[in-house]
Amino acid sequence: MTTPSSTSAAARWRPLRRFILWERALGRRAARRPSTALAYEFFRFGVKMGWACLFGAIMLALILVTAWLYPKDALLARYDFLTIAAALTQIAMLRFGLETWEEAKVIALFHVVGTAMEIFKTGAGSWIYPEPALLRIEGVPLFTGFMYAAVGSFIARVWRLCDFRFSHHPPIWATMALAVAIYVNFFAHHFVADMRLALFGATALVFGRTVIWFRVWKEHRPMPLLAAAFLTALFVWIAENIGTLTRTWIYPHQVKAWSLVGFGKLGAWFLLLVISYAMVAMVARPVAWRSAARVPEGAKAA
Repeated sequence: MTTPSSTSAAARWRPLRRFILWERALGRRAARRPSTALAYEFFRFGVKMGWACLFGAIMLALILVTAWLYPKDALLARYDFLTIAAALTQIAMLRFGLETWEEAKVIALFHVVGTAMEIFKTGAGSWIYPEPALLRIEGVPLFTGFMYAAVGSFIARVWRLCDFRFSHHPPIWATMALAVAIYVNFFAHHFVADMRLALFGATALVFGRTVIWFRVWKEHRPMPLLAAAFLTALFVWIAENIGTLTRTWIYPHQVKAWSLVGFGKLGAWFLLLVISYAMVAMVARPVAWRSAARVPEGAKAA
């Protein structure tokens, strides 16, 4: 029998250890009836999703709290405070085992990739950061790279927490080729024709048959990868609207007064999710799904 401290990084935190034991007892009671088992699994799914997006939730909370409460005359600029707080949060997640060093390498790469795109996009006038900062590159405060890293962190953590398996997953070289094409288009469409529609088609071609088998509780459940990417992009788009509402960054149409970020950005976030997924997949190496019907009876009993 495993102990709580050996099953997850979360169990190493004393305040959470009691919650884990309580959750196990709740699961045993819920399993007695199909209806309560279904409700419990849905509850468990929500908790796992919340735990997976821990870094992104902390970043969003920092943006909201500092927008409301950060002193206007503070010696340390708000953007610089966000950069330092994000770096300390990332260090703490590694220290407590919430992310592995292999995952951190990919997330760091995505941090660099996102910052490079931010520098180009702000230079092209796509959006601006209106507040001052010392920790910045040209017009881009350094905390912005952590917002991109939050997306990679979510994918890496949910991959582990839900024990991802895949059916009809494309080769890694195909996912990386698609990711490179998407990234190049984020820059190139300022000078040549925007290939976004073609990239949507290529994404559907590459991942159209791919199914994620994720385990929330006792058994794996299927979800098309494209549906998972769209739902994740939708939540990122909602978070971006919250970010612009606080005027942490703003688009040209929001300079005079806030208005909703256009639905076109939802498509951009969907494509960016493909880039992030490809980077995480390089490290996680997708494992093929094997249905129970294909497992020999002796192995199933074992």
